[in-house]
Amino acid sequence: MQRFVLAGALALLFSNTALAAIATTWNRNPYPSTYVRAASAPILLRGGMVLDGKGGEYRADVVLADGKIQAIGEGLPLPVGAILIDATGKWVTPGIIDVHSHLGVYPSPSIDSTSDGNEATEPVTADMWAEHSVWPQDAGFYRALAGGVTSLHVLPGSANLFGGRGVTLKNVHARSVQDMKFPGAPYSLKMACGENPKRVYGEQGTSPATRMGNFAGYRKALLEAQSYQRAWADYAKKVEEFEGPPGGKRKKGGDGDAPTPPDRDLEKETLVGLLTGEILLENHCYRADEMIQVLDMAREFGFKVTAFHHAVESYKVADILAREGVCSAMWADWWGFKLEAYDQIDENIALVQAAGACAIVHSDSELGIQRLNQEAAKALADGRRAGLNVTRGDAWTWLSANPAKALGILETTGTLDAGKAGDVVLWSGDPLSVYAKAEAIFIDGAKVFDRTGEDARPLADFELAQPNRRSAP
Repeated sequence: MQRFVLAGALALLFSNTALAAIATTWNRNPYPSTYVRAASAPILLRGGMVLDGKGGEYRADVVLADGKIQAIGEGLPLPVGAILIDATGKWVTPGIIDVHSHLGVYPSPSIDSTSDGNEATEPVTADMWAEHSVWPQDAGFYRALAGGVTSLHVLPGSANLFGGRGVTLKNVHARSVQDMKFPGAPYSLKMACGENPKRVYGEQGTSPATRMGNFAGYRKALLEAQSYQRAWADYAKKVEEFEGPPGGKRKKGGDGDAPTPPDRDLEKETLVGLLTGEILLENHCYRADEMIQVLDMAREFGFKVTAFHHAVESYKVADILAREGVCSAMWADWWGFKLEAYDQIDENIALVQAAGACAIVHSDSELGIQRLNQEAAKALADGRRAGLNVTRGDAWTWLSANPAKALGILETTGTLDAGKAGDVVLWSGDPLSVYAKAEAIFIDGAKVFDRTGEDARPLADFELAQPNRRSAP
């Protein structure tokens, strides 16, 4: 997501000259990732049981070097200068990826002054970017790391119809959110169906106050985004006419002034990114009927739904989700806290898997993110009790490959494949067990967590003893 959001839509229509005029109207990537992987000697994890994130379960060695998985197989030689780690009796997996987190925007300590996840001031706040609320000192990042989470997607809250952009982070100790941003990961757009937006604004006596108000609000915002898109397309056409064809004579009309670009609109820029496919839609949506309505709206406006989040009724429409290529991010057994969350069943995740759709275990919780492996284990057990043929390898796809797919980063992480990022967890035992603990965690091939304390990441400020300080007058 390094290019101007309209470039993909306009590239087939206009010359490079016109596109350059548009792209240089403003900074195309104002908050780039400054993440730098930590240096590390090569590492050989020898003899562990592997869940490879693609459905496979087998014994293998894993070599990490130069930030990547270099090789996976049996009897691999020890690279020169490598650190040998005996993984006999232990398990090796891709790092867990949480597709739905609010760490950093609702950090610990949880008080009003740190509550920065919901800009609940108007129903459409697509101009908000979650990264501008992320506090890297949130102790929750370290707690999540200790549970095997190597990457996470931080979203705004769900008060609004369109709540703003989400951002994918590497779970590393950093001074700024830019130092955590996953290089090359696309932005997402948070959209919320159902009870939340209609309750928040209905209680204020404004719209939306009903589900039909929600959909009217989505459609109005998207229509305005289409108008904005057309305005920039018209500008590109005028630039091309003014400049003339490449190598040709420059054309001038009227007083000879160059075309004036439209005024920028941050809200509409994000929505246009959705329409052009460069920004992924992550949709908070519980009910099956609303999922189908959102898919209808996606066809109306020509965008793609990447994933439905929370999605407690995905089992009712799993065949449709499989056909449409839409992921479902779900809890194992969290339900009933409001009416739209009532019709959940514990077999939900396994039924989505069995239908051939993309199933994901997510947290939406600063506590749940610490034990996502156990949440996947519960969903696996529930599926098996229902007679579904779900394997342990399948269950790990819910934690790594499928969330990577939903975040647009599967080409670089999420599975144990040579050439992918060295985002790997060494577990003390079967990771689909309540007794297993993450012993060592590697991000881009560097050890960032060690349960023994050696090379462990520094504690957050709020986990350190504070000296007595004289109160300010």
